[in-house]
Amino acid sequence: MKKIREIKRLKIVEQIILVLLLAVITPTIVSAIIVNNINQHAVRNELQYSALSISESIASNIETFTRSGEDELDQIVLALKHINGKQRRTEYLRDLFTTSNLISQLHIIHKQDKDKYLKWQEYSTYNDSTKQIEILKKIDEDEAILATVDIQIFKDQIFNIYKKDDRQIYILGKGGMLLAAHNYNKKDYERVTYALPKHLVQNKSQLFGKVKNQPLAYFKLTDPDITIIVNTTHHITKTTINTARYKIILALCLSAFFIIFVVGIYTSYLYINIRQLFKGIIALSKGNYNRKIRMLSNIFTPYEIIFLATEFNKMADEINNTYKKLKHTNKELKKLDEFRSNLIDTVSHEFRTPLTSIKGYTSRLLRQDIELDEETKQKSLKIIKNQSERLSRMVEDLLVIPDIEGSKLNLIIDKVNIADTINDAILSTKHKAQREVVVDIPEDFPDVFADNDRLEQVFINLIDNAYKYSYEGTPIKIDVNKTKNHAVIKISNSYDYIPPDKLNKLFGKFIRIDDKTTRTTRGTGLGLFIVKGLVLAMNGSIELESSKENVFSVVIKLPLNE
Repeated sequence: MKKIREIKRLKIVEQIILVLLLAVITPTIVSAIIVNNINQHAVRNELQYSALSISESIASNIETFTRSGEDELDQIVLALKHINGKQRRTEYLRDLFTTSNLISQLHIIHKQDKDKYLKWQEYSTYNDSTKQIEILKKIDEDEAILATVDIQIFKDQIFNIYKKDDRQIYILGKGGMLLAAHNYNKKDYERVTYALPKHLVQNKSQLFGKVKNQPLAYFKLTDPDITIIVNTTHHITKTTINTARYKIILALCLSAFFIIFVVGIYTSYLYINIRQLFKGIIALSKGNYNRKIRMLSNIFTPYEIIFLATEFNKMADEINNTYKKLKHTNKELKKLDEFRSNLIDTVSHEFRTPLTSIKGYTSRLLRQDIELDEETKQKSLKIIKNQSERLSRMVEDLLVIPDIEGSKLNLIIDKVNIADTINDAILSTKHKAQREVVVDIPEDFPDVFADNDRLEQVFINLIDNAYKYSYEGTPIKIDVNKTKNHAVIKISNSYDYIPPDKLNKLFGKFIRIDDKTTRTTRGTGLGLFIVKGLVLAMNGSIELESSKENVFSVVIKLPLNE
């Protein structure tokens, strides 16, 4: 059992080849052997039957020929008995000879000449010296008539219907003398006569010989004493049995080749498609979820393979989509984790300073052991107020972030006078820095569609950033223009050149121009993120610009009331 388990699993192509060997090649070979044997047996029987038939037919022809000759001689003998005179008999025989198609010569012989013609009795024999058949008929006890028949006439009469037959036919006379032959071949004649049995069955066709596919047949006649032999030559066997054998084998080979060819095409397409399935599964197992199975779809492609490929592609799409969602979720979780870390860091850092100031000045005002003048009290209260406002703005910035990210901002879009909103924002931030703010806005500038409070918050954040990130003593410029259906507000300040790759990152959360090690200003790094979210929510747009002339600008576009 262990050895069976250790046997290597065959691939599908190897299995199909094995199935072809077992289901096509082996049955084809067995079928070829069986059909060939059946065909050979049938053709052999046909050859044997035809050999027997030919021998019987030749025997029948010889008997007919002999009877015809004897009947003609009987009539001649009868006529001669009634004709007197040598002259008259000679004329009669001459006239008869010229009209006879059978007899080549006629002679009247006398008893004293009997030594020339065997015994003085009627006979029919073949004369080997003259190559003619002699037939002797008595007229009376003293005279007889001798008729000779040319062997060619005999052959024409006997072999007439077998002129185109390839068989060899031999006619033997008394003592085994060859009388006539059709398709004579000395070597074959000697082989056939040697194989002829010594004791022959008379007046019946018989088979003899040891070569089954070349049957020999004989027919022994007693009157006249003649033996007919029919030989089936190798050429006949070749054109019947062997040719049929080759045709059968060729037909079976062509059938097997066609089956193998069709199965080969089917196997190749099946193998290619299964290989595609394998590659898709391997790619999926290695994490390549974008891999699709592309089938060679044709008449040789099974429905099940197409179904598997389609379902596999659907599964791969679902896994890929799930993987993308999971990847996006992980990225969001990473961002949330970074946001949490930054939030904690920012809150702990940025909230500590105003809280420390509020706590210190409050403690100072509550002390009873010292007496503070009115100016000191007012200064302390002012600082407490500013730090409280700073805390309030930071809390408001933190609270507005979820609304921006979730697109849940509640805005009241209405007509807003942009000049008034900019002035209010300047007044709200002016106490932070003694810096000139230059506003250039055309008179009677049309209103914009926006939320007044949120737009003021946008300008406060931008102006506050301009205060913090600009050179000392340089003015802040605010230019307002109109292009088509939008108002363009550009807030500029002097600052170091910022490359484009860093410039686009400033809209992110907790992103600052100065990092933790070089930080010189306070802030949460949420200003531009909140500004962008508010501007986009009011159907506007915002861009950052930094020139190599050390000018940093924020460009805002808002829809006009027009």
